Amino acid sequence: MKVGCIGLGDIAQKAYLPVLSGRPGIELHVQTRTPATLTRVADGLHLPAGQRHRDLDSLLAQGLDAAFVHAPTTAHPEIVTRLLEAGVPTYVDKPLAYALADSERLVELAEQRDVSLAVGFNRRFAPGYAQCAEHPRELILMQKNRIGLPEEPRAMILDDFIHVVDTLRFLVPGPVDDVTVRARVQDGLLHHVVLQLAGDGFTALGVMNRLSGSAEEILEVSGQDTKRQVLNLAEVIDHKGQPTVRRRGDWVPVARQRGIEQAVLAFLDAVRAGKVLSARDALATHELCERVVRAVQERTA
Repeated sequence: MKVGCIGLGDIAQKAYLPVLSGRPGIELHVQTRTPATLTRVADGLHLPAGQRHRDLDSLLAQGLDAAFVHAPTTAHPEIVTRLLEAGVPTYVDKPLAYALADSERLVELAEQRDVSLAVGFNRRFAPGYAQCAEHPRELILMQKNRIGLPEEPRAMILDDFIHVVDTLRFLVPGPVDDVTVRARVQDGLLHHVVLQLAGDGFTALGVMNRLSGSAEEILEVSGQDTKRQVLNLAEVIDHKGQPTVRRRGDWVPVARQRGIEQAVLAFLDAVRAGKVLSARDALATHELCERVVRAVQERTA
């Protein structure tokens, strides 16, 4: 199986390439327009010259069976369009695009061409979060906080808060009939945002504070007088009377802990089986993010 990786930044190097390069039966091809990065990364993976590419044309000429896109978000629409038009099953790091219209167009193109399109919402595959889907979920609370990183609203919401939005959508136990957004914006920068989703018998809260004093991710689901808490995707604490703690094993790779390995393998398994994956559900997350962006913009207008 010939698999291309487009974009060789931190997320590709730390999470995706270690998974792809270690799988039997995969001929890995990498592509970036930065020569020094291409040489350094490809040398580290011991890739021959024929599997190193400076441009997308060279990569597509290899007859790829699948591709992973980790280029900057602004480049996603052009790159993903080329891949889908070439009939290449494509996994793209979130988000599909900054503009909802571009995301809609890419999903429609994938459907027209009958080609798989997957978005990298790895938290759906993270063991701790998947276990929360089995727990009573009358109240869901997720926080994903940063230190000293207020940012322009659209970029912050689509690049980072989108993980919170998608995780809430993944975990809510029924249809959402109420959406509420609160935010603080100062000098054009988004300091914090709170999203509330509510439905019959449940409430879900997603919080991101970019001036929290701590880089952390905390998920809590509770119901029927029990609570499950996941700290930084690594430590699971069940509360029912006395808390019970389950920590990540010392030898568990970070990519597996964060669900990236599982997401990659699920995508590749679908490609091998000839199963076409739809990005419609991922598009629903982008649509909700757009709703959050517009709510924030209305508060600052």
